[in-house]
Amino acid sequence: MGLLDFLNGDKTEKIKDFITRDALIIDVRTIGEFQRGAIRGSKNIPLQNLNSQISSILKLNKPVITCCASGMRSRNAASILKNQGIEVINGGGWQSLSSKL
Repeated sequence: MGLLDFLNGDKTEKIKDFITRDALIIDVRTIGEFQRGAIRGSKNIPLQNLNSQISSILKLNKPVITCCASGMRSRNAASILKNQGIEVINGGGWQSLSSKL
C-alpha cells in the first residue's frame, strides 16, 4: 500500500463495486493525453469541459469513476461531480486504475 493509498484509504474494493454497477469511467486528461493511451471504454471529458457535461452525465444515472494522469485533476473532477449529486470516486491515475479493473 503506497502513501496515497494510505492517505485516501484503499479504494480497490469500492472501485470494483462501482464497476459491477456499470460505472462510467471519465478520464479528465486533455484530448492529446487521452489519445496517447487510456482505459478501454472510458470517456474523455477534459477537466476544463466537465461543467458543461454535467447534465449529460446526470442523465446516465450511473456511478462515476474519475481518472487522469496522477490523480490530481481526477480528484477535482470527483469533487465537482459529487457536488452535483453524482455518486463518484476518484480512481486516481489511469494506469493505476487500469490495474484495478
